[in-house]
Amino acid sequence: MTRRRVLIIGAAGRDFHNFNVVFREDETHEVVGFTAAQIPNIDDRRYPAALAGKLYPEGIPIFPEDDLEKVIADLKVDECVFSYSDVSYDHVGHISARCNAAGADFRLLGTRDTMLKAKVPVIAVCAVRTGCGKSQTSRWVAKALQDMGKKVVAVRHPMPYGDLAKQAVQRFAKVEDMDEHECTFEEREEYESHIKEGNVIYAGVDYGAILEQAQEECDVLIWDGGNNDWPFYTPDLWITVADPLRAGHETKYFPGEVNFRAAQVICINKAERATAEEVKAVQDAAAKLNPSATVIRCASKVSVADPDAVKGKKVLCIEDGPTLTHGGMTFGAAQVAAETFGAAEVVDPRPHFKGSIQTTYETYPHIGKLLPAMGYFEEQIADLKATIDAVECDLILVGTPFDLAANVELGKPAQRVNYVLDPFADDPSLLDELKKVVA
Repeated sequence: MTRRRVLIIGAAGRDFHNFNVVFREDETHEVVGFTAAQIPNIDDRRYPAALAGKLYPEGIPIFPEDDLEKVIADLKVDECVFSYSDVSYDHVGHISARCNAAGADFRLLGTRDTMLKAKVPVIAVCAVRTGCGKSQTSRWVAKALQDMGKKVVAVRHPMPYGDLAKQAVQRFAKVEDMDEHECTFEEREEYESHIKEGNVIYAGVDYGAILEQAQEECDVLIWDGGNNDWPFYTPDLWITVADPLRAGHETKYFPGEVNFRAAQVICINKAERATAEEVKAVQDAAAKLNPSATVIRCASKVSVADPDAVKGKKVLCIEDGPTLTHGGMTFGAAQVAAETFGAAEVVDPRPHFKGSIQTTYETYPHIGKLLPAMGYFEEQIADLKATIDAVECDLILVGTPFDLAANVELGKPAQRVNYVLDPFADDPSLLDELKKVVA
């Protein structure tokens, strides 16, 4: 029987997982390639034979998404499988039209076929958009479980930007492990806070192999989602974080709406900064789309070591890169801290953007007067440092979830902004929801 020729459209994460779980051992389909988008320098490489399985002894090529039509024609593709996250429905529709116009079918895989079942309870923390507050929610959940006497391991959505074969299964238990695995800034943003709070965290490429190892050393597994993707593991409790400052996005971005509709708990984070109307809009959407979900309002509380040092100062705000870029946010924790603690001015770094940082701004001009902590590759880190050096300011506020100063010589006084989840006391208890799972 002729195998159906498949092209997987991705961004170095969900795409590899979909291949591993659905197609790797499927003799009725042949994956002839991947395309790559969103992340720089991840195209023009191969998915390695060591991970691709016996049906793919030479591995699988990866092409730029910009060449989609040419790839479909050259490889005689029958079917394109869309496999990346935090994109508008317009974006998904346009990709579909490009595939269909080139002659290929277009397909979205569902949750049932792409989730793996663990033998320990799984609590998934997902979101409707990048930058809603998944990381602080995951940390809150981990701490609550530890206080119950449970051993917790977190598994993070993939960010495999280096040698894929070497990154098949990654385990991080100490900060030095991130150096050993040559982690990018974007990886450090997700791993470091777990490590410093005493949690083991896994990531990588082969999430079946990761699950086999991770579930052996925990009582409860936390799925720490990426972007607004749904879990790779079947959750016993599905928590979705929504952002009232982007009310309405829960039904405008893929696959965040899947998380919103499937969740057992919806956390409306940043509720202390939103208007009553914005919070109510998310509550109304939950009542309409997922009436059985428990809805909990939460605050995202920011702090710095020395608030008095911020007051009256001209500050440079450095923020989490993905939150500002494909997350679409126009502010972050550093800007919130600048406003909260009375900075005189947020300095505009745009006249000083260097190299790839300028390219990032041209791609995402909504970033405005903030500096995204981009660090996918060495040259980008150098451009980030050169930009910081060129900006005149009294103080740098660092809103990244990892210690940027430990990885880049800032050269100016700096304070790191911390932010924690704080559920509203008069709403249903998130702790009670966790207790139901681990009981």
